Amino acid sequence: MRLKDKVAVITGASRGIGRGIAELFAAEGAKVAAIYRGSQAAAEEMVNAISATGGVAKAYQADVADLAQVKALFETIEKEVGPVDILVNNAGIIHDDLFVRMDPADWAKVIQTNLFGTYNCCHQIGFPMMRRRSGRIINISSVAAEFVNMGQTNYAASKGAINSFTKALAVELAPRGVTVNAIAPGFIETDMSAAVRNKAGDMIEKMIPLKRLGKPEDIARAALFLASADGSYMTGQVLTVDGGLSLGPVGGK
Repeated sequence: MRLKDKVAVITGASRGIGRGIAELFAAEGAKVAAIYRGSQAAAEEMVNAISATGGVAKAYQADVADLAQVKALFETIEKEVGPVDILVNNAGIIHDDLFVRMDPADWAKVIQTNLFGTYNCCHQIGFPMMRRRSGRIINISSVAAEFVNMGQTNYAASKGAINSFTKALAVELAPRGVTVNAIAPGFIETDMSAAVRNKAGDMIEKMIPLKRLGKPEDIARAALFLASADGSYMTGQVLTVDGGLSLGPVGGK
């Protein structure tokens, strides 16, 4: 088991990519603290599924955009589970619209959850990890940070900022043995991406060189690499996992 007895905090863990990461980390021996904001039933079902297979997981409710809630959350996790070894900042939202008609509240919500949520969680565990001279931080970004779509100025801005934040934080924490990396997924089969996928239809798969949508477990495997000893010499990187989508138009059928 590559993560035996490691304490892993995963935000947005009740479904989609977060759930995929939580389940794989637990299967690899980690003690998983699964953070959710509103999907209590889904979070509890996921924890029960992990427990049924012999894994260790516990669900915690918190809005990562709220610094006070995040501070209380990490204090509770440390008391109940232990010092955090791995942090996966996966919580994220979308509120798509063309910029000229985008509601300022929708801009703020996306930035607050995606970017400030990442900051809030990193701020709570950065110093403890430095003090222990050990830790893994994995931020979930998106190919949308570099390969933009119409109607996603807020989302692209938040993910682009996460990429830059990842690199800058990696430089600061590296001397103390803490790695900071990001994963940029492409089109993944999740509830959050459903609206975009349904709108584009079959065109999405035709755009992807591997000719299929990604699955949460595709991202989970990349996260496992970064969280384990296998990724110990990798920091400040944005790992793209998109089936080749970011390569641009390619030939072939």
